[in-house]
Amino acid sequence: MQVKPTTREEYLKRINRLTEYINANLQEELDLISLAERCMLSPYHFHRIMKAFLGEPLGAYINRLRVENAVRSLRYSNASIQDIAYSVGYSSPASFTKVFKQYYGFSPSEFRNNKNLVIMKQDRKKSEINLKGPKIQEVPEKTTLYIAVTGKYSELDFGGCWGKLWGCVKEQQLFAKGVEHICVYHDDPQITETDKLRTDICLVVTKPAKPQGEIGVKTIGGGKYAVFLYQGSYENLGAVYDTIFAQWLPESGCALRNAPCMEKYISHPDRVAPEKLKTEIYVPLE
Repeated sequence: MQVKPTTREEYLKRINRLTEYINANLQEELDLISLAERCMLSPYHFHRIMKAFLGEPLGAYINRLRVENAVRSLRYSNASIQDIAYSVGYSSPASFTKVFKQYYGFSPSEFRNNKNLVIMKQDRKKSEINLKGPKIQEVPEKTTLYIAVTGKYSELDFGGCWGKLWGCVKEQQLFAKGVEHICVYHDDPQITETDKLRTDICLVVTKPAKPQGEIGVKTIGGGKYAVFLYQGSYENLGAVYDTIFAQWLPESGCALRNAPCMEKYISHPDRVAPEKLKTEIYVPLE
């Protein structure tokens, strides 16, 4: 039996709010009963509903996010393994190490000490990368309409989602100067399985907006960012991130802030050749 549209829309609103809360509180004890209460769902049905919408049990979802956040800290920060374990919600370094080895087959210390270890290999053709910057900027917070999607970045229906978002802009009469096309990428495709990659496809709006079905309203927090300008095909964005994190970051003296990267699309892909597309990449900094 199909879920009625109004019921499904309400579930989507609640689940969007809950996943935002989980993402921001991985260091806390996330009790599943309390989480069920937070999104006003019966604990009896909660697990079944969350698995249906997330594609995996909620407990597995939380554990995976914790380990993947730890991987980024191990690779890109100087924090101790003990501090990293506590920062992502593990009660002890031993429990963190046990789970890490179950996921990846080696220990956190082995991963940190061996820069040649790769969690997931990517088949990617080498190409010239036209990347400028970065400019270090204080970026103001942005209010957005967004659709949360999951899956391989290159296979997401960006055009369809932005079509829905623009329909919402038209319906709520939100059009004004300053609308921006932005995507927030919560996961690293070298760490996370492709079918689990989480993306928020967003339109920045400057007028008050209301949630509408699968379309949510959220504020992207402001702060300090390294802003790069990339010109070229979206197919090479993975290599662009490799360049930023493997080449620029270690030499920059900058520390990453615990917030996702985002991209701002300056060119329209239907009007500009792939090699001429311009994309701003925002890397959050302490």
